[in-house]
Amino acid sequence: MGKQKIPGLKKIGDIWHIDKRVDGRRICESTGTSSFKEAEKYLIKRLEDIRQATIYGVRPKRSFRMAALKFVQENQHKRSILLDIRILKMLDPYIGELPITSIHIGTLQEYIETRKKEGVKMRTINMGLQIVRHILNLAAGEWMDEYGLTWLPAAPKIKLLPEPDKQKPYPLSWEEQGKLFAALPEHLYEMALFAVNTGCRDKEVCRLRWEWEVNVPEIDNSVFIIPGQFVKNGQDRVVILNRIAKKVIERQRGKHSEFVFTYRQKPIARILNNGWKEARIKTGLLKVRVHDLKHTFGRRLRAAGVSFEDRQDLLGHKSSRITTHYSAGELTSLLDAASKVCEEKACQTLTLLKLVDHHRGEGHEKLTNQLYV
Repeated sequence: MGKQKIPGLKKIGDIWHIDKRVDGRRICESTGTSSFKEAEKYLIKRLEDIRQATIYGVRPKRSFRMAALKFVQENQHKRSILLDIRILKMLDPYIGELPITSIHIGTLQEYIETRKKEGVKMRTINMGLQIVRHILNLAAGEWMDEYGLTWLPAAPKIKLLPEPDKQKPYPLSWEEQGKLFAALPEHLYEMALFAVNTGCRDKEVCRLRWEWEVNVPEIDNSVFIIPGQFVKNGQDRVVILNRIAKKVIERQRGKHSEFVFTYRQKPIARILNNGWKEARIKTGLLKVRVHDLKHTFGRRLRAAGVSFEDRQDLLGHKSSRITTHYSAGELTSLLDAASKVCEEKACQTLTLLKLVDHHRGEGHEKLTNQLYV
């Protein structure tokens, strides 16, 4: 008498599939094989996994690749999902096939060392560690299977690496601003001047559109409301125009029907282009990034005594407040705050402590400068 076949397998095309009810639940999935014997082994293993989970609370083995796929499927709405996918593809050869229960900082060492040898910055390596940590936290805290069990009993601690190569903020002094801006091409000068007076990011300036401008008669001025999809934190952002920013806007009016800032009738992809880099070299301000214009605005606001809440709103930082709902009085207050950084004399001189390289036999030195903390 031949061996009795296990019910629950059916062939679809060349591949055997499971179609079976177990404890009131229907299992429908591919075995991934055209061999009946292999399909039977797969089914037996699945039935044993179900028994172990149901009776003893033993979680089925799941690979990091399965967890990564679930993460991607659930986060299609994320604006950074393409970057996440790119990072996960880099991680896959190292940990993709490992069970999620085996993922920890030790199993990530090969990935870390390989990336270091490739000359990748620590911040970039940490981005990979952060996404692994986030996925494992989801697996331990939120993802539940059909047996009422989380995918992972507990998430391991994955400590991020120190970032000694991370560039610190470099707020500009008025003198440095004057030197750098004078070396910029006219279109970049206007964009940089707008950024340092509004705290807008590079992309926010480049994408600024006339349709986002809203006239506010109560303050005798206009504002721009940038939709959340164009803002890093995903929240709509109100851009307050002080006197200098307003003049920049007026000089652009009529040049292009859609975008505020253009070059030869075309929108500009980024301020950090060859013109910016050449200006840095010419002036010797090699450390200055476009994002430092935002730091400069923020530190000048603080030096002028602007409150933390107003600085948050003016810089477009994420907060629990509804930052597009303002009364006329609140807009007036924000405009007054933004106007405090229009002139050098309005900002206090700050004393900075600079740590000088001890290897050169030098100690600490105290510098007084127009840097706006």
